[in-house]
Amino acid sequence: MSNDIIMLQKDLESIKKVDNGFEYWSARDLMPVLGYEKWQKFAEVIKRVVESVKSAGIEVTDHFTGADKMVVLGSGSQRKFEKSKYWGIK
Repeated sequence: MSNDIIMLQKDLESIKKVDNGFEYWSARDLMPVLGYEKWQKFAEVIKRVVESVKSAGIEVTDHFTGADKMVVLGSGSQRKFEKSKYWGIK
């Protein structure tokens, strides 16, 4: 294996989360590991991947979940941003 692959494996292992025996990775944590500096660009990649998974007939929710967050609006108020809906996950 090349050094790049070994380093990527170590990076992925270092950000892996485990909950009730299930391994998962947060998109926010994956973003810099995969070389993305801006969330908007990475979110578009995720959206395209979700569409590819759907097109392949694979159950999207078996591999992707939403992690909603509160965003501050220009007025200073907040609203929930539902990533799952943005990505097309029901």
